[in-house]
Amino acid sequence: MNTLLIIINIAIFLLLLFLLFRMQKKHISFSKRVFTALGIGIVLGLAMHLVYGTDSTVTKGSLDWLNIVGSGYISFLKMIVMPLVFISIVSAFTKLKLTSNLGKISALVIGILIGTTAIAASIGIATALGFHLEGIQLEEGAAEITRNTQLQETVGDVKDMTIPQQIVSLFPQNPFMELTGARPTSTIAVVIFAAIIGIAYLGVRRKEPEHADFFAKMIETIYTVVMRVVTLILRLTPYGVLALMAKVTATSDYSAIVKLGKFVVASYVAIIIMFLIHLLLLVLVRKNPVTYVKKAMPVLVFAFTSRSSAGTLPLNIKTQHQEFGVSEGIANFAGSFGLSIGQNGCAGIYPAMLAIMVAPTAGINPFDPSFIFTLILIVAISSFGVAGVGGGATFAALIVLSALNLPIAIVGLLISVEPLIDMGRTALNVSGSMTAGVLTGKITGELDEEVYKQPKQNLRV
Repeated sequence: MNTLLIIINIAIFLLLLFLLFRMQKKHISFSKRVFTALGIGIVLGLAMHLVYGTDSTVTKGSLDWLNIVGSGYISFLKMIVMPLVFISIVSAFTKLKLTSNLGKISALVIGILIGTTAIAASIGIATALGFHLEGIQLEEGAAEITRNTQLQETVGDVKDMTIPQQIVSLFPQNPFMELTGARPTSTIAVVIFAAIIGIAYLGVRRKEPEHADFFAKMIETIYTVVMRVVTLILRLTPYGVLALMAKVTATSDYSAIVKLGKFVVASYVAIIIMFLIHLLLLVLVRKNPVTYVKKAMPVLVFAFTSRSSAGTLPLNIKTQHQEFGVSEGIANFAGSFGLSIGQNGCAGIYPAMLAIMVAPTAGINPFDPSFIFTLILIVAISSFGVAGVGGGATFAALIVLSALNLPIAIVGLLISVEPLIDMGRTALNVSGSMTAGVLTGKITGELDEEVYKQPKQNLRV
């Protein structure tokens, strides 16, 4: 009987995939297809949850097959992320228009990412205090850490490293190893390695321009091919969103969400406030925030569903360039740097909230201005090198709590609601990256105002 029910669920899923395929054949916009996939994915997942339950054989068996599409899509995105990050940064150096403002652009992108992360930390602190989350019980969290082998390993790695050692870990060791994503900090290591290659190219261009021209043409060719691969993968987005959203809603621990509902609500309040800060920053440079929301929404929906800033990178860069008019170079810098530096949600709001929550258990007054200032500073510094995939927030929280010598057991307590909160945090991370790109483009004069003002286009995917 269970096998028959699994087959029925798979048939329904295939039918929904065919519906999305027909929408694509009829040239329905990419945004509408993504939103449709999001909606029917939620309905499918909730139906499975209500009819069969979270841990039933039918649900697990069905999701195993659905995961071929969902996890397969994420695997394709991860496949292209490191090559895209590397070639995007090197390509940025080979574009003459960008290299003339290279130092200014790099400083602006990184400065905006770190600055908004500090603001996000402040919002996280204020929200935690406003919702009276301080002084939470830690016993259950300690037990969860004990049970979770992977979390134990992460805790051990982080606790054994000082802040200077963590900074050193950002630097590339073996570039070939870093391109495999072997370490949590591999993404920022690849960015640094690509920047070194780019700087070397600038030196060669001054002394041996003929070799530099050949290298630039080679990089441009590789970049064109890589972006074509990105386009092919992005065409699978609606199908991936459908499968991923069905899995999330079918397997969510709703009892844990109710139990920790206050923290979940406080987290989303902080996320929404920080998103409004992004819009305010756009207003300050005279960019229409409504236009931004309309054009960014498909990207944010995918980030929300996939819980992967790295997986969202291709769509992030395309949207910055095609919809907002940000130059390719700046879009590449903002998108790539935003994977590991200054993630507003994962590295800003979340660690700050957790630190406030556990401070009283360590005998610290969470309202102490000196503690709050120190917390914001450590959050900003430690936001370098946070992994751009699901779980990066846990890594960031462990770094901050360890640096402040605070109990880390709370990380285990909140694992049950991590997926739900991580969806919103990831969308905020990506919004911060795109905001940094638009602001940098506006300040440096490399933003096409007409493209930004145009009505929302259907991304060419």
